[in-house]
Amino acid sequence: MNTVLQDHVAGFVRAMSPDTDDVATALTEQNVESGFPAVGPEVGGTLRMLARLVGAKRVFEFGSGMGYSAYWLAPVLPADGEIVLTDFEASNLETAREFFERGGYAERARFEVGDALNTYREYEGEFDVVLVDNRETEYLETFELVREDVSPGGIVCADNVIGGPAVDEELALAALQGDPAWDRMDDSTRGVVEYLLAVREDPAFETVLLPVGEGLSVSVRR
Repeated sequence: MNTVLQDHVAGFVRAMSPDTDDVATALTEQNVESGFPAVGPEVGGTLRMLARLVGAKRVFEFGSGMGYSAYWLAPVLPADGEIVLTDFEASNLETAREFFERGGYAERARFEVGDALNTYREYEGEFDVVLVDNRETEYLETFELVREDVSPGGIVCADNVIGGPAVDEELALAALQGDPAWDRMDDSTRGVVEYLLAVREDPAFETVLLPVGEGLSVSVRR
C-alpha cells in the first residue's frame, strides 16, 4: 500500500522491487481479497534488503497479520535462523503458517498468538531486526522494550509513520520540527510522534525515515 509517494514514483519503486515466489504472490492476493492491510512490495523489498545488509539471523515482528512482511524476510534468514510472528488473531497466524509451509520457511518461524509485548518478554537474546507494526499507541513502549536487545548494527523498523489513516501528517511534521500541538493530536498520531522523537534523540541509534508505503522509520543501533 502506498500513500506517501506520487503514483508514478511509486510505480518506479515497485518496478525495482525484488522478485518474489508464487507463494508470496498468493499471499498478496489473499490480503487484497480479504481487505487486510499489507505493506506492499515497496516496503517488503526494502525490509528484505535491510535484513540482508545486516546479515539478519533473528527477527521479531510486532503485529504480523497474515505474515506478509515476515514472508519477505524469510528467504534472507539462514536455515537455522528465527523469525517470530505475533498477532492477536489466531486465524491470521494460521494463514501465515500455511503460506510459510508452502514456501518452505515454517521451520525458521514461530507463530505467537496474543499480546506481542508480553510474547517478546518470553524470548531471550538479541534480535538483528525488529519490526514495529502493532498499535501506534504502543510504538514507544515497544521501542523501550526492545532497544537493549537489538544487536550492534541491528535495526528497528516502524511502519505507518508518515501517511495512512492513523497519522495526521501536518501535526506530526510540525511536532518533529519543534512545534508539537499535543492537545490537537489523536492517540495514534501522538504515539507515532513520541516514537519518532525518541528514536531520533536516542544516542544509541541513528535513524532515517524512508518515504515508501505509509512511511518506514529505520533505526540502526550504533
